[in-house]
Amino acid sequence: MGTELGQAGAARVDWIDYAKGFCIVMVVMMHSTLGVEAAAGHESWMHYAVAFAKPFRMPDFFLISGLFLARVIDRDWRTYLDRKVVHFAYFYVLWVTIQFAFKAPAFAAEHGVLGVAKLYAEAFVEPFGTLWFIYLLPIFFVVTKLTRGVPILIVWTVLAALEIAQIQTGWTVIDEFAARFVYFYTGYILSIRIFQLAAAVQARPALAAYALTAWALLNGFYVFGGLADKPFVSLTLGLIGAAAVVSVSALIAKSDAFSVLRYLGRNSIVVYLAFFLGMAASRSVLLKSGLIPDLGTIALLVTACAIGVAVALFWAVRGTPLRFLFERPAWARLEAKPRFTLQPAA
Repeated sequence: MGTELGQAGAARVDWIDYAKGFCIVMVVMMHSTLGVEAAAGHESWMHYAVAFAKPFRMPDFFLISGLFLARVIDRDWRTYLDRKVVHFAYFYVLWVTIQFAFKAPAFAAEHGVLGVAKLYAEAFVEPFGTLWFIYLLPIFFVVTKLTRGVPILIVWTVLAALEIAQIQTGWTVIDEFAARFVYFYTGYILSIRIFQLAAAVQARPALAAYALTAWALLNGFYVFGGLADKPFVSLTLGLIGAAAVVSVSALIAKSDAFSVLRYLGRNSIVVYLAFFLGMAASRSVLLKSGLIPDLGTIALLVTACAIGVAVALFWAVRGTPLRFLFERPAWARLEAKPRFTLQPAA
């Protein structure tokens, strides 16, 4: 994940911003669609789009997050922990508290005041709601640095085996670690190859388009055939799908026609942290109003509102005392404050 404001002099790669933009839109679309369908009691045509993206939606997010790790993994532990652990811990604690503030009345009615306090404490052991991604990323960063002395092939094989095993303990940290770390680690160890893939796609767009068409048919066959979650298949679809998103992003990066998507990618952490605000409100209003009968259209509008409200909030608090919502303050740092206070998340 990234933010528009980075460190001074940090170069950006357009296709990575587009890939992040794709990922964050797909994540918001998934939560919005499933939330609308759950509230309405039946599925919409948007359910098919969400299902199609499931094999590669999170694998690509984690793969992209590991791409630049090779550039910083040799830094001293103090700097590394500040950038890769404290950075995410700050936003997790802040936004889990904000989410609880919104949900506390409902929790209190069901569990009582002590129950709310217990649920809040549990959120630091069991990642809360949509925030599990930034809870897990610091763990990936630390484990990757700790295992640098282990042969890459051994580490990757173990991580692939964990994904294939489809571990389900009921604890998000363990389950998602097993299911997702292999993609993050793949982004780290194959970063050069992934950049080469993007360059090759941009050099031969026609061939890339044929390959992407074949991938879409393959992915759709396994998804709608009910086979996408099978052992070995899920890992294969995740890796190929992540490569497909890289390829699509490399193609559209040749034009400014989708610059909005690039902007969302640059500010993906902003959208990720705050999209729940617009999502819940717009879903309630649209479903209760009855003005739009088509559930898929409602899901699309909720997705747009969720993203729009998050970006609007980001714009509104910039340069104000509330900028701490998206900007880590100096007291929450282990190292000296850089020129710009917002850091790219990966």
